[in-house]
Amino acid sequence: MEEVTPIRQRKAEHIHINLQENVDSHLTTGLEKYHFRHRALPELDLSTVNAHQVLFNRHLDHPLLISSMTGGTDLAGQINRILAEAAQETKIAMGVGSQRAALEQPELAASFQVRKYAPDILLFANLGGVQLNYGYGVEQCQRAVDMIEADALILHFNAVQEAVQPEGQTSFAGLLAKIERVCRQIPVPVIAKEVGWGFSKEDIKGLVNAGISAIDVAGAGGTSWSQVEMFRATSAAQAQLASAFVDWGIPTAEAIQIACENAQGLPIIASGGLRNGIDIAKCIALGACLGGMAGPFLKAAVISLEKTLETIRTLSKEIQIAMFAVGVSSLAELQQTPLHSA
Repeated sequence: MEEVTPIRQRKAEHIHINLQENVDSHLTTGLEKYHFRHRALPELDLSTVNAHQVLFNRHLDHPLLISSMTGGTDLAGQINRILAEAAQETKIAMGVGSQRAALEQPELAASFQVRKYAPDILLFANLGGVQLNYGYGVEQCQRAVDMIEADALILHFNAVQEAVQPEGQTSFAGLLAKIERVCRQIPVPVIAKEVGWGFSKEDIKGLVNAGISAIDVAGAGGTSWSQVEMFRATSAAQAQLASAFVDWGIPTAEAIQIACENAQGLPIIASGGLRNGIDIAKCIALGACLGGMAGPFLKAAVISLEKTLETIRTLSKEIQIAMFAVGVSSLAELQQTPLHSA
């Protein structure tokens, strides 16, 4: 039986809350305001529509990312294995949850180590960016990458979540200089990822200047981690504090556009409330290269590998049909397809 430590307890609570409670932001993604112009005569064969993508020299059959979710418990390890096996079979990308727990308690590393199940996928390691102000540096970032044989490292930023957590780490001052040091010294690409509130223009410019290789906007409109913390609260006052931020953040559609305008051509990953392949197609038309999801994959993975594969294949087919119905046969063409606002 696994020992219940504070980190393990928090990881287990996060999984349970995301599966059992309504933790959605009260904001929408903003994607509902945008529409493709339908082509009744697309002049294409559906079978020729190709949604392949290349990122960090890895080939992806579909522009999909299983967004970083979990690790650090036995259940999390089982979920990560299923997600990895599904990603390997369908040739899509995957990120793991924050590896801080495994750096501090090495016996937890196995719950993150999915490369043996997915030798060919584009795989992202993951640490909280704020940890660079709490004793972490290039060494710990490299250990996270080596732990799972990752192709890139995500540094995630969750200032609001940390601020409403009783145990939160809220020293975010001076991070950019430390991020720059990591980007310069670590031999893999570094991705800056929000967790559901988006990046502003100022954020993007600072991260680009620091040497970040890609941006995962993770805008508002999906899971609200302040809501997750509301359900973890042990007092009414703490719950009220967390719940006040349920409509906080930059909606995903806006966050993508901010990133595209300020990231100087870096790859943009769209996430935050995406729920189907049409959402992902819209994000790519707005300038993203991949669409990331967490909640739908988590809910599928706790059922079975087969359900997870079904979820991925349905999303992929929705993207392909959306491309077909607007008359484009490649993601490069989709990125040039105008969207019409309602």
